[in-house]
Formats: sequence, structure tokens, C-alpha cells
Amino acid sequence: MNFSMEVIMSHMWTFQRVGGLDQVVFKNAQDIINLPNLDPKLWVALSCPTTGLDFDKRTLTLLDEDQDGRIRIPDILDAISWTRSKILSFETILNASDVLPLSQIDTTTEDGQKLLVTANSILTSLNKSGYDYLTQEDVQKSIKINSGKLYNGDLIFPPSNELSSDMQTFIKSAIKTVGAEKDMSGEEGINLAIAMTFVKNLQTWKQWQTDIRNTQTPFGENSSEIWNLVQALKPKIDDYFLRVELAQYAPQAQTALNVDEKYIVPTENGLLSDEALAELPLSKIDTHNFLDLVNGLNPLWKTKITRFKSLVSPLLTNPNQLTEEEWQHIQSSLDAYSSLINSSPKMEKLEVTIQPTASIEELSTSTINNIIKKDLFSQFQEMVEQDNKTPISASDVLILEKLVLFHKHLYRLLVNFTSFSDFFSLEKRAAFQLGKLYIDGRCATLCVSVDNIAKHSTMSGYSELCLLYCECTRKGEKKLIAAAITAGQGDLLIEGRNGVFIDNDGNDWDANVVKIITKPISIQQAIWAPYQRIGRLITEQINKWATSKDADIEKTGTQVLQNPETKFDIGKSVGIFAAIGLAIGAIGTALATIFQALFSLSWWQLPLVIIGLFLVISGPSVILAWLKLRHRTLGPLLEASGWAINGQVKINLLLGGLLTSKAELPKNAKRNLRDPMRKRRNKFAIVFWIALVLGIGITGGWLWHKGHIKHFIEQHKQELIQKTSDTEKQ
Repeated sequence: MNFSMEVIMSHMWTFQRVGGLDQVVFKNAQDIINLPNLDPKLWVALSCPTTGLDFDKRTLTLLDEDQDGRIRIPDILDAISWTRSKILSFETILNASDVLPLSQIDTTTEDGQKLLVTANSILTSLNKSGYDYLTQEDVQKSIKINSGKLYNGDLIFPPSNELSSDMQTFIKSAIKTVGAEKDMSGEEGINLAIAMTFVKNLQTWKQWQTDIRNTQTPFGENSSEIWNLVQALKPKIDDYFLRVELAQYAPQAQTALNVDEKYIVPTENGLLSDEALAELPLSKIDTHNFLDLVNGLNPLWKTKITRFKSLVSPLLTNPNQLTEEEWQHIQSSLDAYSSLINSSPKMEKLEVTIQPTASIEELSTSTINNIIKKDLFSQFQEMVEQDNKTPISASDVLILEKLVLFHKHLYRLLVNFTSFSDFFSLEKRAAFQLGKLYIDGRCATLCVSVDNIAKHSTMSGYSELCLLYCECTRKGEKKLIAAAITAGQGDLLIEGRNGVFIDNDGNDWDANVVKIITKPISIQQAIWAPYQRIGRLITEQINKWATSKDADIEKTGTQVLQNPETKFDIGKSVGIFAAIGLAIGAIGTALATIFQALFSLSWWQLPLVIIGLFLVISGPSVILAWLKLRHRTLGPLLEASGWAINGQVKINLLLGGLLTSKAELPKNAKRNLRDPMRKRRNKFAIVFWIALVLGIGITGGWLWHKGHIKHFIEQHKQELIQKTSDTEKQ
């Protein structure tokens, strides 16, 4: 589409910057009417699939006129233009009302007057004569009621049991050879065009057969049978005479031209294979220039040769022999007949919904003659005329259905296609949001449909969203979804976890996580991530150290049990204890240095140090997560589900917090911190231990301040060094 700037600026558009995109705002009906003048680059979406959406399925089917499974900008513009031509005021579209006021139907045209008559007829048939509006439910009820009737105004007739057996045969034969359309009830039937084409083809076929029968041949009424026999026997008879000529030309090759013994070998059941016999010569090869029609024939071909002999014997000099000249004469006498058969007439074809499954050749002659003789086509025409006079025309009902659906759903489609205002609204949900996933104390509302997880995850990874791919099952049904987790932490989000998916209809599905795309979820997760990593690292190192020591003790114990005379190495043990002492001393020195530095600070400097340490540890993780969270976008996620999006559609921290909600207590709830499952402690013991810890802390601080602890550590260190030196000398 090419749009000049003058055309685009001819209408005063209003745009709102949301999600990093300029999205058009529909203030009035004129904004919708002028959508053909809006540059497609300013639409949020260029196309979307007709499946995997929380949208009226029938409306999507009507929008997708070419039935390619996609909705594009031209489809929407056509729907706007069509709807505008059927109603008086386009302002009612903005209300997305469930009802279509009959006063809104444009009766200035003949089609509009016909629609109004049809609408009143529908209301009358539903005992709603006093109503001045029509709903989607009214139209669907009318379609359901009329679909069960033979004469329902759709001008399509299935082979119903209400019809005569001859008419049922007529319709079934037409469906087989020409094709079918679906009537209001969804059954396969034929309309007047199919019936007319079928009858024309029958007449063409019958005339061709008549011409064939009238073609003169020496065989009279047996022409058809002898022609079929000639076609079947021609390769074998031609092969026989060729072999005879070769035998006459080279008598020494006569043996090779006959049956080779290796081909006459019974199979496992003792019988000869028909396939093997079919490849052998028709008769024994010698130098006689004729085919014996009685003796020495290949058993597999003997029956056909015998019948052939009985039909052509009047043309043979010797009724038991066929010469090559006679064989050529028989074929030439059938040339005109063969030419007519090989020039079979071309049958007319129609573009139909249900394709034909057979040809007219497969219909029996009696069926064809019966259809033409009883003039069933005229009877079918009378049925169509009667159906066309029904008060409620199926075609008009379908037009009314389309008008009611577009009047109700077109605006919602626009705010989920031209813009994504429903997605950024806190009160509504977008058409691609299929429901809510409850898992790990959270509720994820950005859940989209998935067809193929492997293919989907390749594209959706660029969205920078943490995604849970879940297989949802319910009453034998199964569906795949991808849920975006945009708040909380991800420590317990692992493959195999179970949750519950609630679709937009309120149905609950068992959800099982089958794949995870791990991405930063929130700033909170980034803050505590370094400490969690340090904790895991320490835990892993302690586990490794404890495991190695346990293995060493087990090994030493085994050695002692196996060799009780092993002596205890006191020197080595003293050295170990000395090393442990040095390690403790080093740790103590390090702690002493840290505490000395902390106690040397003023009271107001201590919080600053703690904050600084916090920033040093958590700062890089937070900055990295913030940068990634800023790049979270909806576009790649929808692209993976089959959409074509014009921009990224960013998901900021505020929107992310709204798309995934965490468990919170109700406003008026009270929390009881007394856990009955925890072991109760004596209050006196608690007070004692608190006083003891405080006393030790205060005493330790005072001793450190006076330098006694430092002096003791230095003295102890020197003693350990001296003992270690003495032990090594010994």
C-alpha cells in the first residue's frame, strides 16, 4: 500500500505513546472510517492467525474470506467498508453492543429493505414480534431451526430421507461426479449450478455412448467386447508374431525364443505364479506364420483367446488359426470405433467446496438412463424455486449474522490489532491472552497459545521474558501454552512442576511445565541472587569437605582394622594440630582486623559501610538485570505464535508487576505468628541465652578495645610456631 503524506494528514489522528509505540486512539467513528488512510507502518499488528485467540470464532471465520487462516489489514478494511454500507451510523460500533437495533439497518437500498424484512421474520419465528433489536443468539437460533428443514432458503439440498429415492440417487450421483456444497446444517448437498452441470455431463456422456454404439464394425453388437479383447491381447499377439519372424530369420534362435525352463518353476505351494506365466509367450514359437487358436496356448491367456476366436471366426480363413494379415485386418476394422472411444468428451467442472470422488464412467447405465428418463432435473428446479420462496432466506440470514457479529466484535478487533489498548488496560484482556496460570504462589496472566514448543521457543527467546511452556490437559483434551513470569523469583520454577491453568471460560486445566526459558524476572530476584549464589557455593564446599573427610576417616579406620599393629604417628598429629591452630589464628587475626576497623568508625559511618558492601555485592547483578528487564518485549512472543508485529511493544517494570501477581493476604486478614508446628521453648531459657550472648559480646568488645584479645592471639601464635618447630627437629 502506498500512502502520500497529504492523505495521511487529511484526518486529524490522535496517538498515545504506550509500550514504546505510537498507538492510534479511536475517539469517534470517523477515526475508524478513515483507517484506510492510516499508514500500515503505524498499525501495531500487520496480521494474526485465526486460531489461538480469545475472540469470537465465527467472526474470525467471516473475516477470513479466503480461508487461509490469517487476518490481515485488507480483511479488516473490507469488514469496515462492508459494515458501513449496511448501517446508518457507525458510532454504535464503538459501543461493541450485543444488540443490533433494527433502526440502524440502512433501508435506503433494496438489500437493506430485504435485511429488515428478514430480521422481522426471524423475530416473529422466535416469538419476539415486539422486539426492535436483533442479537447474535437470535440469529444463531434461527439458523439452527431452519437448518433442520428441507426448505430453509439456502438453495442447497442434501440427499435427505424426505426426498424420493430417485431424487436421493440424483443428488448422491451429482455429489460423486461434480462435487458438493454445505447447507445450513453442515451437510453435503447440491445447488442448482451443480445439478445443471451434472445433467449436462450426463447428456454429453450418453450422446458419446450413442455415437459409439452407432459406429459400424464387422462385429455388430459385439463391437464393445471385441474391442476390449483386442486391447488386452494386442501386446501378446504382436509379441508372438515378432518372435515367429525372428525364428524364421534365425532358426538357431528358436529355442531361446520359446519358454526357458528356469521360468517354469513351481512356487513353495507347488503352484505356478500367474505373474510368471503372464510374461511367457502366448504360444509355442516355430516357423509357421500363424497363431494356433486351439492348441499349445499359454494357460493364462487361453480363456480370452477362446472367446476372441468365437467372435472373429467369420473373418478367418481357418477358424482355428490366425494369420498376421488377418490380425492386422481385425485391428483396422476397429479403427473408427477406437478413434471414437479414445476421444472421450470433456466434462464440465465447477469450483465447489467438496471435491468430486468419482467420474460418470463409474455410474451404471441404468442409473444414467433413469435420471434422464424421469427428468429429475426438472423436479430439482421446482424444489429450488420453492426453497427460494421461503420467508426467511438463508443467504439473508447469513448476511444478518455477519452484520450482527461485526457490529458487536469489530471494535474489539481494532483495539487488539490496530492498537494494543486492551493489553495495556488494567481492566481488560487482550485477544491473545488465553487465561491465567497459577503456579509457585503466583498468577501469570500473559499466557499465549503454542503449536510447536521447539519452533516457538526459538523466536520467543528474543522477548527477554521468563517463559514457562506448559502442557495443559482436561477431560482428554490437551493444549500447549507459554506463560510469562514477570514478578517474583525463579528459584523454584523448574521443569516438571505442576500448576493450574484457568482459561477465559473458567475451565481449569492441569498444567505441567515441560520447558523453561530462563530470563531475569524482577529487581528483587537480582538483589538476592549474589547472596544465594554465595550460599550455594559455601554449601557445596562444605559438602565436598565433609564428604572428603568422611572418606578419609573411613579409609583410616579400614587400615587400622586390617593392620592393628599400625602405630600412631604422634609427630604427624602434632603437626596437624599445629596447622589447625595456625589456621584458627589466621582467621582470628582476620576477624580481629575487621572488628578493629569497624570499631574505629563513628556510629554514623557504620550504616554507610554496610550500604557500600551491599552495593558492591548486589550492584552489578541489579544493573545487569535492570538492563535486561528494560528490553522485555511482547513482539517476539506474539511473532512466535504467528502474529506479524510492527514494533517491539515493550513491557516495563510496572506492567510486568501487573502481568504476574504474587500471593497477598486480604486487606482485613490477621496474621498469627504463633506456629503450632514449631517446638516451644522455655521463656527463661530464651532470656538466659539472649543475656549470655549479649554478655559475651560486650565482654569481647571491651577486651578487644583494651588490647587483651590481640595480645593473647599473638602469644598463642608464637607458642604454636615454637611447638611446630620443635616437633619438626625431633
